[in-house]
Amino acid sequence: MVSIVDYGIGNLLAIRNIISKVGGNAVITDDPVVIRKSQKLILPGVGAFNYGMEQLKKKGLIDVLNEEVLMKGKVVLGLCLGAQLITQKSDEGNMPGLGWIPGRTVRFNSEAGLVIPHMGWAEVEFVKTSPLWKGIDEARFYFTHSFHFELNSTEYITGVCNYGYKFPCSFEYKNIFGVQFHPEKSHQFGMKFFKNYLDL
Repeated sequence: MVSIVDYGIGNLLAIRNIISKVGGNAVITDDPVVIRKSQKLILPGVGAFNYGMEQLKKKGLIDVLNEEVLMKGKVVLGLCLGAQLITQKSDEGNMPGLGWIPGRTVRFNSEAGLVIPHMGWAEVEFVKTSPLWKGIDEARFYFTHSFHFELNSTEYITGVCNYGYKFPCSFEYKNIFGVQFHPEKSHQFGMKFFKNYLDL
């Protein structure tokens, strides 16, 4: 079973539905007991960094997530804001992130003349082998964001996207995975992505 962590932010039903379509069993929950019993976790999210961390704190989920991910090594997947919260901090707010991966979240460089937010379909270039890319030869995913990861080492980066310049859009660090795009909105590419996640 996969627990989709409900902290009041994200396309929760869309994520559960697409996992069901590829044969998985997912539950939307903010119950620490259920989270502890699940085999995998998904940390979704849409919105602002500070609000996301405040919601996790308000619901009392930070300790159980740290326990399951860092101490027990449970596989977790962060989506969009959820992946940003996995970093140590963000230009968007002053609250610390979960800090599960060495790096931070930064605002797009406005000097590049970009329209912000970055929205729509975009190609993802695989820069490192990952089990999440299995069977995906050409990848196009749906993005909507104004910030992106800036990680301490390129070793963690598995995919990049080009919007004015190349930026990391997916990472893998031990049992921790994150993507900037929305696989739940990415049709056949998203379905294959989630099937690969279930197979981890």
